[in-house]
Amino acid sequence: MKTKLYVIVFIAVASFFMSCSQKTSWDKELEVTLNKIADSLSLNIKEWKVPERVLKVEDFGAVADGETINTLAIQKAIDTCSAFGGGVVLFSKGDYATGTIVMKSNVMLEISEEAKILGSLNLDDYPPKIEALKSIMSEMYIFQQSLIYAEKVTNIGIRGKGEIYFRGEKENFSGPETQGLIVGRPLGIRMIECKNIVVKDILLRNSAAWMQNYLYCENLIFDGMKVINHANFNNDGLDPDGCKNVIVRNCFINAEDDAMCLKGASNRLSENILIENSTFITTCNALKIGTDTQGSFKNIIARNLVLGGIPDSLESLMGREASTGITLATVDGGNVENILISDITINQSRSPIFLRIGDRGRVMKGVKKPAPGYLKKIIIRDVKGEKNFRQGSLISGVSGHPVEDVIIKNVNLSMEGGGTTQMAEATVVEDEGGYPDAHQFSREGLPSYGFYIRHAKNIVLENVNISPKTEDARPLFKSGGDIQNVFINGKRL
Repeated sequence: MKTKLYVIVFIAVASFFMSCSQKTSWDKELEVTLNKIADSLSLNIKEWKVPERVLKVEDFGAVADGETINTLAIQKAIDTCSAFGGGVVLFSKGDYATGTIVMKSNVMLEISEEAKILGSLNLDDYPPKIEALKSIMSEMYIFQQSLIYAEKVTNIGIRGKGEIYFRGEKENFSGPETQGLIVGRPLGIRMIECKNIVVKDILLRNSAAWMQNYLYCENLIFDGMKVINHANFNNDGLDPDGCKNVIVRNCFINAEDDAMCLKGASNRLSENILIENSTFITTCNALKIGTDTQGSFKNIIARNLVLGGIPDSLESLMGREASTGITLATVDGGNVENILISDITINQSRSPIFLRIGDRGRVMKGVKKPAPGYLKKIIIRDVKGEKNFRQGSLISGVSGHPVEDVIIKNVNLSMEGGGTTQMAEATVVEDEGGYPDAHQFSREGLPSYGFYIRHAKNIVLENVNISPKTEDARPLFKSGGDIQNVFINGKRL
């Protein structure tokens, strides 16, 4: 009998460790693959070589007095530079007010340290620019106004130690906050179907809406860029959408809305993206895949980042708390896979990590609503942070469409605590068709102060430590049901 018992125990223990190892059998190979992609991006995605030609906007009639609207003069300089084979269009000294300018191939805008571009305060100086690419962006958002616009051009950029101040404050451009059409508030920069884009060292301040939107572009470098966007509603920092071969490096973004957000409204695949050595702070989501996810996302590496809310010493329009540090979401049928996020600090977020599959299914007119996409092969590791708030992290798919193959390890986060028994026993809404943001789910506190997990399979949380500063009546981890093979700190949930 004893021999039989030993065999049964041995089989049970072996099965447990085998199941654990099976859940992590893919992670090492994926890390190797994604690190090779990151190395390849660094090696092969280089700034395009700018011709030595320099054209000063003053030579085309621009007046840097902060009042004269220089749109025609600046545009003439850009057109001439491109026609001559390219080079630098230089803003050398002073304040250059302008309406919409259109980028042309082989032109680099350079704003010197003593120069500033100012957005016009007159909405009539932002004529509509309607892109040829048909997508949710053109059909639903209908963004047609921006200060800087480019479409189907190659080798373009903005650089310099100066500033572009879009003057997008509410008193200049009014309009309600929205999840769709933005009326009367120009975006900062819009670039559609362009290749070889460089944005380097420049300070971008206070757009009337999103600061930057790059739609279906290829080979993008953002290096040393600083964004401060606390002027109005929908003040995102950086929004590449359906882009391929992207490097975001050494950047600082302080945004009222999503800071660093990869979108899929173009219905194109976003792939081969390296985000590193940067700070993204916000009163919304710091690092996000989602909002619109008609397109899919693949091969994304994010590392050595500071994420979360806004310190008291820095500018903010809408408070200090971030909604999330990391959001990975798909709600419109797109797929999210092969993601490596490492060496991360998350401070002052309500929900540090938010992984979500939904069934909103927002599509273009005449297109059948798709089934929910998948979210899988996600690695998040080496995460630390302080002063996080009460809500807690969430991993949730929907019935029949679980979040799967996720490894989260080496996490040390402090949070405020103070959760109640009522919170621990509360029912969390499914909200299958809702907006992909953690504030949709028990914003004041999920039933656990660490991770609340449901509709999920093959999830491993390893060496995860969440430390409440005050006593919390909720458990560290809790299942909301419909889970398979979920292991937390070596134990099955």
